[in-house]
Amino acid sequence: MFRNAINLIIGVPGSGKTILSQQYVFTNATVERPALFLSTVTEPLDHIIRYGQTLDFFDATAIRDRRVIYEDIGEILSRDGLGTTSQTGTGEVLEAIDGFLRDLRPGLVVIDSFRAFHAFAKDQNEFRQFLHGLTRRLTAAATTSIWNAPYTRDQALEAAEFAAADGALSLDIQRRGGRELRVLQVLKLRGSGFRSGEHSYRISASGIDVFPRLADHQDRSSYNLSLDRASTGVEALDKILGDGYWAGSSTLICGPSGVGKTLMGLHFIFQGAHTGQPGIHATFQETENQLARITAGFGWSIDEPGVNILSRSVVDMYIDQWVYELLDLIEKTGSNRVVIDSLVDLMVTAGDELRFREWMYSLVQRCARSGVSLMMIVEVPELFQLRRISEQGLSHLSDNVILLQYVQDGTRLVRAVTVLKTRASRHDPIAHRYEISEKGLVLGEEIVLER
Repeated sequence: MFRNAINLIIGVPGSGKTILSQQYVFTNATVERPALFLSTVTEPLDHIIRYGQTLDFFDATAIRDRRVIYEDIGEILSRDGLGTTSQTGTGEVLEAIDGFLRDLRPGLVVIDSFRAFHAFAKDQNEFRQFLHGLTRRLTAAATTSIWNAPYTRDQALEAAEFAAADGALSLDIQRRGGRELRVLQVLKLRGSGFRSGEHSYRISASGIDVFPRLADHQDRSSYNLSLDRASTGVEALDKILGDGYWAGSSTLICGPSGVGKTLMGLHFIFQGAHTGQPGIHATFQETENQLARITAGFGWSIDEPGVNILSRSVVDMYIDQWVYELLDLIEKTGSNRVVIDSLVDLMVTAGDELRFREWMYSLVQRCARSGVSLMMIVEVPELFQLRRISEQGLSHLSDNVILLQYVQDGTRLVRAVTVLKTRASRHDPIAHRYEISEKGLVLGEEIVLER
């Protein structure tokens, strides 16, 4: 929020405007510069306080110490309206606010809800006189003001208070398919830069948690590129790739269902763990119990040092909340290998192709600059001849592209792996037969694919 300025928080009912303003109040109020929370007629003051007490940030001591002060001007407003006249430029509501500013000297003033003032104005002229008088008083008192109003974005842009505000924040609840997504957007921040676009947020007992939109601009500053190689965990595949992937590179593993994509990711993670390179297997497909059973069949254990599992459900998942959880886990564990199984789940969660592409670009760039080798798994619908890898340009972002597919061999289906792309490395795009055994993925001889 802008300090010593007027900030407008808009949003549909239930979007969290009152919670956000109270969270700000309890975080920033001091005895010397207390916070004044003024309710109008939209919601009874006792209801605001009673619900606020259920939230973790609510501090009863702050009420007793008069750091946070709640007052109700709804009765004055209902009885006298705005009462602003061109002769005096004031009225009962403004006189009451004058008294609060004089006696309490608040550093923060919240008005909830500001839109109620429109209903009690005789006409637009009276409301504008009231708005001018209130703005002048709050500015002179050097307070940080927050005005909550249940506007949609289009309604807010037409409201006079939007023009008067120095900053404007929008909270919204969007429906995407059968899901609801809460998004926050900065509409205005006078004289200051801000991160544009929609940022997801959640409401919990701790208040509002915001997850800034992952959308990084290109960083042109130089950084060191490692000359080390990251083994795939499959010796024969390392040879095809020229001794594995470049450390810090991004790899796309694509193929149909049941072909061994997850197994290739697990090879990569466990190879790293066995050579002192911690890794994270981020999955939306299996729980930790399911992964433990899968890995045990190949002689591995998810409890091995250096193996970290991030298992999450796609149900009600926010893509930016998840990615910050991943980035925090990378930092906490010192991991330099990450497998995402699979990108299709993240595409669905993003809900927007453009949003997903800029999100993927940002994640790949962050991993590259940090020296984290990123492996991304994508399922394709074709069992045999692959016509396209994805429609989101993922192959362009990836340094390596590995294709796993089925090949018809008489009455049998055999698995084949082909290295389609290795950036800055020589490779032969030759299909190799492979099998899945108790040792994992085992490469065989070259095979000729029918056209």
